[in-house]
Amino acid sequence: MLKIAIYGKGGIGKSTVTGNLAAAFSRLGKRVIQIGCDPKSDSTINLLGGEPLTPVMDYMRDHDRDPEDLSEISRVGFGGVLCIETGGPTPGLGCAGRGIIATFQLLEDLALFETWKPDVVLYDGLGVVVCGGFAAPIREGYAEKVLIVTSGEKMALYAAGNINRAVKNFEDRSYARVEGVILNHRNVERETEKVQAFADANGLRIVGEIPRSDDIIRFEDQGMTVIEGDPTLPVSRVFLDLAGRLLEEA
Repeated sequence: MLKIAIYGKGGIGKSTVTGNLAAAFSRLGKRVIQIGCDPKSDSTINLLGGEPLTPVMDYMRDHDRDPEDLSEISRVGFGGVLCIETGGPTPGLGCAGRGIIATFQLLEDLALFETWKPDVVLYDGLGVVVCGGFAAPIREGYAEKVLIVTSGEKMALYAAGNINRAVKNFEDRSYARVEGVILNHRNVERETEKVQAFADANGLRIVGEIPRSDDIIRFEDQGMTVIEGDPTLPVSRVFLDLAGRLLEEA
């Protein structure tokens, strides 16, 4: 089973990358689970035709009980991808990290992996390094690899550095390790050069480059990934090729 946590600065495109990778893996014939770990709960929306999924924490508040079956807190999206959103506390109350940790415990109780038997699990990670929920997806038994999404923008690279250091702090606990960087292009001057320098300085590699593409925006406006919208597009091929390489290296 390939288990990957995807991190990066807020707004850098983690959910776009994660959703398109999930769709790409499914198109390659793999059984996929995508778990959104951000209180915004929008990680899986483009796998679900633009319709938001009720987050686990919302379900528990609304029903005043834990769900008794996976079908109560998940939905199957494009390509058969099983979609789950952890959600978070009521805005302004409580800690997002605790919500993620509680959700992961619940998924263990519901035997998610044993029941669904996925080939690939993707975690769309929380971007806040200081929060306890940051580490939940990379704990032993969950993700084994971490991919950091960044552009060549200064603050995106700064966040990528913080994430890399944070993940390395957990290495002695048998947590996941950083596999590499995904460059999500923003058309910054000398962008590839800047991200390559960051990768070299941190002993990492650029595992994939996502070009800036109006097609991504066009299909997201329709509630779709580009893989669903048109798998023959050049940007779709980028995601499919990246998914294929990740499978080969698993």
